[in-house]
Amino acid sequence: MYNCLMVGLGGFLGAAARYLLGLIPFQNITSFPIVTLLINFIGSFAIGVISQFSTDSGSADSPLTLFLKTGVCGGFTTFSTFALESGDMLQGGRGFMAALYIVLSLVLCISGAVLGRLAARRVV
Repeated sequence: MYNCLMVGLGGFLGAAARYLLGLIPFQNITSFPIVTLLINFIGSFAIGVISQFSTDSGSADSPLTLFLKTGVCGGFTTFSTFALESGDMLQGGRGFMAALYIVLSLVLCISGAVLGRLAARRVV
């Protein structure tokens, strides 16, 4: 039950942080979903760092790791929003922008997770 509470508290913090970053008015400048892309990259980098530290310290299943990875990062990143925005762009006839967004999201987020792990390895 304690682990579930830790995930829930982390999810609250991650979701609140995502909401606050979503208030940045980039959408008014361009129709490209920059904020969602940045949120997903930051979350991917963070989960890479957290994953590496938890592996190195032997605490992969600890309540703190659950709080950070499943809770904070899970609540912060936003794959469902990514899917909705991609679909909206496709339905709106903006296929190139949708494809660009999808490719950038995949490349940046996978890179973020890998870079996060590499950054964490250099710290330890």
